[in-house]
Amino acid sequence: MIKNYFVIALRNLFKNKVYSFINIAGLAVGIAVAMLIGLWVWDELSFNKYHKNYDRLTQAYINQTFNGQTGSGRAVSLPSVMEMGTKYSADFKNTSMASWNYGHLLANGDKKINKSGMFAQPAFPEMLSLRMISGDLKTALKETGSVVISETVAKALFGNEEALNKTLKLDIKKDVKVTGVYEDIPFNSEFNELSMLLTWNDYLLSENWVKDAQTQWGNHSFQFYAQVADHADIEKVSLKIRDVEMPHAFSKTDNPRYFLHPMSRWHLYSDFKDGKNVGGGIQFVWLFSIIGVFVLLLACINFMNLSTARSEKRAKEVGIRKSIGSLRSQLVFQFLSESFLVVAFALILAILLVALTLPAFNELSGKKVGFPYEYPLFWLILIVFSLFTGLISGSYPAFYLSSFNPLAVLKGTFKLGKWAATPRKVMVVMQFTVSITLIIGTIIVFQQIQHAKNRPVGYDRQGLLQIDISPNIYGKYYPLRDDLLKTGVVYEMSQSSSPTTGIYSNQIGFEWEGMEAGSLPLFGTIAVTHDFGKTIGWKIIQGRDFSRQFSTDTAAFVLNESAVKLTGIKDIVGKTIRFNGKPRQVVGVIKDMVMQSPYEPAVPTVFLMDYEWANLINIKLTPGTEVDKALKKVEAVFRKHDPDSPFEFKFADEEYETKFRTEERIGKLARVFAVLAIFISCLGLFGLAAYTAEQRTKEIGIRKALGASVAQMWAMLSKEFVYLVILSCAIASPIALYFLNDWLKKYEYHIELSWVVFAVSAVTAILITLLTVSFQAIKAALMNPVKSLRSE
Repeated sequence: MIKNYFVIALRNLFKNKVYSFINIAGLAVGIAVAMLIGLWVWDELSFNKYHKNYDRLTQAYINQTFNGQTGSGRAVSLPSVMEMGTKYSADFKNTSMASWNYGHLLANGDKKINKSGMFAQPAFPEMLSLRMISGDLKTALKETGSVVISETVAKALFGNEEALNKTLKLDIKKDVKVTGVYEDIPFNSEFNELSMLLTWNDYLLSENWVKDAQTQWGNHSFQFYAQVADHADIEKVSLKIRDVEMPHAFSKTDNPRYFLHPMSRWHLYSDFKDGKNVGGGIQFVWLFSIIGVFVLLLACINFMNLSTARSEKRAKEVGIRKSIGSLRSQLVFQFLSESFLVVAFALILAILLVALTLPAFNELSGKKVGFPYEYPLFWLILIVFSLFTGLISGSYPAFYLSSFNPLAVLKGTFKLGKWAATPRKVMVVMQFTVSITLIIGTIIVFQQIQHAKNRPVGYDRQGLLQIDISPNIYGKYYPLRDDLLKTGVVYEMSQSSSPTTGIYSNQIGFEWEGMEAGSLPLFGTIAVTHDFGKTIGWKIIQGRDFSRQFSTDTAAFVLNESAVKLTGIKDIVGKTIRFNGKPRQVVGVIKDMVMQSPYEPAVPTVFLMDYEWANLINIKLTPGTEVDKALKKVEAVFRKHDPDSPFEFKFADEEYETKFRTEERIGKLARVFAVLAIFISCLGLFGLAAYTAEQRTKEIGIRKALGASVAQMWAMLSKEFVYLVILSCAIASPIALYFLNDWLKKYEYHIELSWVVFAVSAVTAILITLLTVSFQAIKAALMNPVKSLRSE
């Protein structure tokens, strides 16, 4: 019997090739989209789970109130975390202070590699549960002068030789001993770029300011990781450490409050506002999960629509089967078997589509997801998922078709009734509501990104290079600058403590006459050399730039507009602002530069002269020069002054573009899913249009015989579908308005929603509908009426 069901199902599929193709293709695309989104969601949810201590590992965060706003950050002070580790040692299984992850040059003879690494305490490798290839996980960072390197770094520097106990040169000036090699950390980990670990004692000895920071409660320049004890509750321990810095705060108004942020929430719950967690990437996980479900639902709707639409064609089959004794349950099983067969074909096609498109999907989404062929659980989930899909897509037509009255069918008096098409219309409206919502969403996301990209940045990014200062170049500012300018390809060169695309230091300690008593203003603080303004092309709107003509500029400030606004001083040029007790005169005001998020207001920033602190090189290439040739000449100058270091640089405009990466990826993914949703909806619409034309063949013949034109026939057959799409637009618009309005509120600098977007989306949907339906409508309208009437 079961074999008979599947034989009949196959015959029906081959008998109705167009409808079978529409069903299988639509379901295959729907399943493929759902699979891709499922792999993406799984990767997001499993982020950081490579680390065995995932559930107990935390990082210390601090909430502080400056300039009237409470901000949250990972930068902590050493005295605070030292006290945490001592005072609450019973609550922690392991703790480690750590530096930020930044670049270091490692050399083994002529082999050199520049990779990022952290200074950390001995417990850190064990806390991260690094998988050691050689060396002891627990003792690898105990001895001063040790380094633990990744497998990739070991192969780059030693090839197939054993790296353990070998000596490397660190940043040209220091010898370090390899005490461990660990397996590369996977891509879906916060530490995937961590290529080396260095000892904390080496960090304390490397810079005087680091050593001094052990007694400076207000110097928040470090990181603190804690593995909470198995018996302890993370939230309770977080409350214990909250006020550890309060007795030592500069001012009670900054209200420093510590808390522990668990590793399980680092990736998907990384956004904070007013000191509270407001989500993060989890919003996109929910968004794409919903999109995946809806896209698959659209494909299922196609199946249900086409199956019920063609029900009259199979009514006699149902009547005969019932009249010879078939039970309704047997008929249900037969139609469900057809559904499962379609899903089986669609599943095979979907797997092929996913395998072919996965590399492109990874590039689009910024992932490194692989097809999990080797996991039995994946195949089990896929089978259960397919059975569920087959059940959902086949249940309505199965129960609908099996309910026909055999007597009425065989007598020829069977009519579907005027409400029979209503469920199909409802499902078409559902399909296009989803599609139009996605169209509106992709347009708004695109507009928001372009709005931020077109925002004036306050300086010239074109041809601007950023280069880290190596130890050999440090202190050679003028010889290096002179040689660069002599090449003719360099317009100007300067140094700064932050690039134009970021602010590395925010400081307090500013005072001025008339400042509100008890306030604690926070300013972005950037050290620069004399030629910085000319190099980046900032815009002076009051006063002047730093100049060598004025020896007093070593004790001067240049402020941005936001900093002036924060001080509340009118005509600020010439006024004095004290910084850490020392007076500095404001000599100029510049237009706000977008150095942080392009979606947020500019940070109040002060610029000061300090050649020692300014440790980043900025080079402006001469306009009109060929970039490749210019870079070769610039590299030659750097090779002359520092032959031991690789020449590495970044373009400011490319770095600025990375600020849009997350939104652009989300926008591109949404755009792809919107196109696929529309494709699936149009497949179903095409099938329904073909069916409608087939059902109305006689009517079309009569109308043509009475003189109806092709245009009239086309309008008659198309208008029903256009009405449904217009209804979909009316439903989709308020839904999109609600969610997109909420999304845009995340950004201080954002577009205003315009009715034009909704109108364009509606017109686009109607045009797509007309294009989809018109082929069948015109084909039917052009049919010879004699032929169509004879066929009846």
